Amino acid sequence: MGIEAKVAPLAGVERNITFMDKVHARLSGMGTQATGFVSQPEPRTIGSFAKGKQLAAGNFQFGGHLVQAEGNSVWEITPPDAMFEAELNGFTWLDDLAAVGDRKSRLMAQAWTNEWIAQFGSGRGLGWSPDLTGRRLIRWINHALFLMSGQTPETNDVYYKSLAHQTAYLGRRWSVASRGLPRFEALTGLLYASLSLGGMERFAVPSTNALARECADQIDAEGGIPTRNPEELLEVFTLLTWAAAALTEAGRTPLPAHLDAIERIAPTLRALRHADGGLARFHGGGRGLEGRLDHALAQSGVKAAHSSSLSMGYARLQGGRTTVVVDASAPPARKASRAAHASTLAFELTSGRRALIVNCGSGAPFGADWRRAGRATPSHSTLSIDGVSSAKLKAELHGEFLSQGPSRVTEQRETNDDASQIIASHDSYAKEYGLTHVRKMEVSSDGRRVTGEDSLAALSDPNRIRFEAHMDKVALQGVNYSIRFHLHPEVDASLDMAGTAVSLALKSGEIWVFRPSFGVKMAIEPSVYLEKGRLKPRASKQIVLSARMMEYASQVSWSLAKAQDTPSYLRDVDKDPKLALT
Repeated sequence: MGIEAKVAPLAGVERNITFMDKVHARLSGMGTQATGFVSQPEPRTIGSFAKGKQLAAGNFQFGGHLVQAEGNSVWEITPPDAMFEAELNGFTWLDDLAAVGDRKSRLMAQAWTNEWIAQFGSGRGLGWSPDLTGRRLIRWINHALFLMSGQTPETNDVYYKSLAHQTAYLGRRWSVASRGLPRFEALTGLLYASLSLGGMERFAVPSTNALARECADQIDAEGGIPTRNPEELLEVFTLLTWAAAALTEAGRTPLPAHLDAIERIAPTLRALRHADGGLARFHGGGRGLEGRLDHALAQSGVKAAHSSSLSMGYARLQGGRTTVVVDASAPPARKASRAAHASTLAFELTSGRRALIVNCGSGAPFGADWRRAGRATPSHSTLSIDGVSSAKLKAELHGEFLSQGPSRVTEQRETNDDASQIIASHDSYAKEYGLTHVRKMEVSSDGRRVTGEDSLAALSDPNRIRFEAHMDKVALQGVNYSIRFHLHPEVDASLDMAGTAVSLALKSGEIWVFRPSFGVKMAIEPSVYLEKGRLKPRASKQIVLSARMMEYASQVSWSLAKAQDTPSYLRDVDKDPKLALT
């Protein structure tokens, strides 16, 4: 789908375990002892009930692979690759078992945790990297009561010893954790342990100071992070609010840089949230776990609304109950682009509680091929030339990074009483075709109409020369381009009016009508919706507008108009699903 690259052996794994990790893992276990919990830990991390039930049924989906082994322990499985093994060792699955919370899930969680200690607790295995140890330590502390309930004193002593061992290891190695979310996890895990475990107090001040420095270095002035992944920003924000709450509860004061980062991130997350409460799905991120964003924002206490400027490179347009989020910046820089997508000028649209126009999402949970396909421009609701992506993948030792993306992205917005508008452009196709993509979008103030205009143009003499050279290569057959509008799986799409319009029916009862400009070829084609927590991609549809460019400029206009509102009863149910049971 426009992106091709060889798969790196450890693509997607934050950091491979090194010889020094193994050395420090062994050394940190010498003489380390925790006396017990100073206070009762709270289960702050939220898991998926559905995924917990899948685990209980023996469906183990990690790192893009599904292994079915009912009745077996996760540690009896031969991992298909390093990504699968890394997810196991991060223990995020513990959140899912705790979400189920019944006796079977608790016994399973306890058995698998005890087996990990027996097999890897001495410092062996992929799990002894700071990227994964912080993630694991947070879960072990959050779910301590779940893991310790009904266990023998001897078993709990082994659990305490392993907690102390991992804490001491993080105290030595947090500084080499990968920048971004893994390092925030490492520092939060270390801080958690220092405040929760007796005997680990010596790590409290160093971890507090280091977390503040990381906030100042990694959270920019607009409250964004280098990866531009909205869901990852939510995870970082959640960690920072947890850490601030833990410090306050322990009678300590979070440092100013820590609190300032929370103040900057909150309005950015509000700008990236659709009307249905979910995050815009860009650069490898999903909608976010149900309720986590609202809970994190409430816990932060930050009341500031989002600003009118770009938020982490995204533009938000809103009218009535309709929200549009546009990727209006260049992709993340190389080091931060390991999970980034070629999505410049792509958008998502939500009407009330229902998503309408989406991006396909991250294919990482479904394997390397889906991961690569999800990163391509044709998997996003934007324009592409000849199926070519606006950025390319470059395979390296530790993953596939974006390269050759746009060197210049412009954005201009205007809001008045009638509508809000954005005009944005990128030059990614200028080097090969001499063409610049310009996208204009407008959302009416009542949210009932969204109009768009996508243009390709050779804007300078050097670019016209490149365009003419390309036309000579293709024997004057022109430049073929497509504009894609990926639909949410719950949208029912059908051609009507002699094939000149598409009727889009939402589950809420709303009907939207999509119309392109006259003379443009329009088709409804298959698509997919890639979503974490599912065993396979969901089938969906996409509207595809196709055109051919023969001159220096070409333009396609389109519109989305609400033809029918949600019936009053359905609108109430849409706001509060509990009403459907009455």
